[in-house]
Amino acid sequence: MEQIDIDDIDLSLLDTLQRDAAISNQALAAQVHVSPPTCLRRVKRLRDSGLIEREIAILNPDRLAPVLGHGLTAVVEISLDRQGVEHLDAFEQRVAADEVVQQCYRVSPGPDFILIVHAPDMPAYQALAQRLFTADANVRNVKAFFSVKRAKFEPRLAIPGSKRP
Repeated sequence: MEQIDIDDIDLSLLDTLQRDAAISNQALAAQVHVSPPTCLRRVKRLRDSGLIEREIAILNPDRLAPVLGHGLTAVVEISLDRQGVEHLDAFEQRVAADEVVQQCYRVSPGPDFILIVHAPDMPAYQALAQRLFTADANVRNVKAFFSVKRAKFEPRLAIPGSKRP
């Protein structure tokens, strides 16, 4: 992976875009104190380099609950019998492809994987468990923790020198 040189303006752009990716180029340029063409060029370079992986809308699950239901969020620990690279990669690819799995982390020490899962209800979680864990002969242990309240959710990376909370 190629290293990209970034400066304080780039860091400020990244920090601002993490807070609001829908901000107009004009407003973004004004906020970081550069001209709009410079801002546009720098943001394009940050995207092209992969520093900005993608831009998404973060939905409010509580506001959507009347339409979708609250659903069920689980933090799931998975331990495999065989931890060879090919086994870890195969399991990771399978769970990452499932839309109910929101996040997948390969961890150490302890379990091999930690998953963040959001299913519509317990039967949907049970179907996921059957599909991804029970049917896989290499899965040794599954431990699920079900969320009763989300106290914080922040996908933003802390950028050193950021002036805003």
